Amino acid sequence: MEGDVVEYRIDRQSGIPAYVQIVRQTEQALRMGVLRVGDKLPTAKEVVAATAINPNTVFRAYRDMEQAGLVRSRRGLGTFVTRSLARPGAEDDSPLRADVAGWVARALAAGLERDDVLALVTAALDEHDERHEHDPGDRGRKQEDA
Repeated sequence: MEGDVVEYRIDRQSGIPAYVQIVRQTEQALRMGVLRVGDKLPTAKEVVAATAINPNTVFRAYRDMEQAGLVRSRRGLGTFVTRSLARPGAEDDSPLRADVAGWVARALAAGLERDDVLALVTAALDEHDERHEHDPGDRGRKQEDA
């Protein structure tokens, strides 16, 4: 791979440190199956050129991901994905993804903003967790997933 599998976008208005945004975007790409084991991340130089952030910020994000076991740096070769976070149904081409994309489009068309959509999804997940927190079978699955 040429490091073009993922393109980082830094939101300077979010209040979230840039290195955390890089880690989160990488984790999302791993969950969605956009990044797979063996894929090469963009070089620090490529990320700096695309985002205008300090190279040390990129190095910190990559170091944090390496410590988490998600990537491995190979001197002179680059940084490569070593572990996937993808689950069945979360891939870019899954029917669930298409369902969610349709729902998001309807929510935005209804006048909701991004933060509204995120709040709705978070509330629905919280409600689901509350309904199922006393279900021993569900709790067992959560422990297996951890």
